[in-house]
This record gives sequence, structure tokens and C-alpha cells, in this order.
Amino acid sequence: MNIVSTLRRSRLTAATTTVAVLALALAACGSDDSGAGGSEDKAKAAGITLVKPGKFTVCTHLPYKPFQYKDGNKVVGFDVDLLDLVAQDLGLEQEVVNIEWAQVTSGAAFKAKKCDMGMGAMTITPERQAAISITDPYMDATQVLMAKKDSGIKGLEDLRGKILGSQADTTGHKYAVENKDKYGYKVIPFPDSALQENNVKSGRVAAAINDNGLLYDFLKDNPDMAVVAEFDTGEHYGFAALKDGSGPKLVEKFNSLLTTAKSDGKYNEIYKKWFGVEPKK
Repeated sequence: MNIVSTLRRSRLTAATTTVAVLALALAACGSDDSGAGGSEDKAKAAGITLVKPGKFTVCTHLPYKPFQYKDGNKVVGFDVDLLDLVAQDLGLEQEVVNIEWAQVTSGAAFKAKKCDMGMGAMTITPERQAAISITDPYMDATQVLMAKKDSGIKGLEDLRGKILGSQADTTGHKYAVENKDKYGYKVIPFPDSALQENNVKSGRVAAAINDNGLLYDFLKDNPDMAVVAEFDTGEHYGFAALKDGSGPKLVEKFNSLLTTAKSDGKYNEIYKKWFGVEPKK
């Protein structure tokens, strides 16, 4: 064998070895479940198609403290922590999109592929169940009336001739409208809870009606305000998703994770973090 032949064979062997090493490296990268590919595989295995690859996208309408609100540049809250159970199970990061509330409750946000699920202390109603997929209840709630401590207002009967502030597209607004003729007040709907609350403080409206968790949280930093009445509306909160497609699968996954969280103490831990007490049994 001459020198030229030997050199050609050496080069061929080296090239073959290099290709083999590269193939092994690529195979190793492809099997790493910690990356976006691994997360995508987990979602697909569960029958879930994400609207944004590598992210668990959630729509809401901010602010609605303590359920979801901005703390600096980050959205935090009770609902955020609960839906993180789904994100973590799929190996994804939760990304929150601020959107008009009616787009969540009507299902328009999901049909437009703006998000995978929706959150916002959403009361489960027959109308919403007809439009979207909704999880099992994750919290009980009711409506309360908030006014200034020195206002003399104790209930809806004290609002005759006055203005009651509500939040648009909520069950609180619906309750306010249903009772306005009986008690003789006018209803002004606000686009978000912060505007509603601050308009009571400024005196533009005499009182506000909204969910108990929201308004009791507002009292913590506003000692001049008080919850003066509660209404037993028998409400339960659920998370929203698309009516078909991946929606039912996401609902099924959350329901399973919620059951586990309630049995292993994780739910109580999250609840106490945001409300200061453990949930009533």
C-alpha cells in the first residue's frame, strides 16, 4: 500500500468518526426533556396544542387583587399560583395576557388563539358553561357591598336615589342591575375593579358591589372603607378554556391537579398565602 492510499484511508476514518460523534450529540440534545422540545412533547402527549410553543398562555383582565395583579413587572396572585400547577406539570412557564374580560367569558380569546386558559375569579354560570369549557370549582364566593365607614349605608335599601358602582361583565354587575328598580338606585359599571374601588373613595359613587375576596383585600390598605353587607349568591369560581380542541384536556388536567393539591396540602398553602387563613372546611 502506498503513502497516498494510506492518507486517503486515514481521512475517511476521521470523517466517519466526526459524523458519528455529531449524531450522538444531536440525539442527546433531542432527548433532553428540560428544554422547549421536552415541554412540547408533554403537552402533545396530554392531547394539548399550545397557542404559543414553549409557553402556557393565560388571559385575564387586570387588576383583580388578590387573584391576579401586577407586582412590579410580574403578574402574581391566587389564580396565578393555581394555574402554575398546570404550567409546572407540563414543564412550561406561565405567560399572562391582559385582555378585555368579556373576551374570556365569551370564549372569543380562545377562538382567536390568544391564550390557552383564562383566569379572573370567574363565577361559573350556565351562560358561560354554554360558551366555554370550565374547570371544577376551586373556590366559593359571594357578593358584598362596600362603602365608606361613615356613610351610614348598611345595605341596598340605603342607596335609594344614590349611585352604585359595579364592574362591567361580572356577576356583581348583574346582581346590581337586577335589584336597582326594587331599591331605587342607579348603576354605573366600571371597566376594572381599581376604578370601581377608587370611585367609592372619591365619592363619585356611594358604594360598590363585587366579589368578597376582592373587596375584603381592598380594605387592608383602606381603613376608611368597610364591607357593610353580604349577599348569599352561592357562587363558585372556575378557570376557562376553549369549548373544544385542547380546552377540555386542559380542564381535565387542572381538575386532576386540583384534587391532588387539596389532598397533599398544596391548595391550603396557596390559599393561606393570599388570604391569610386556610379555607373553610
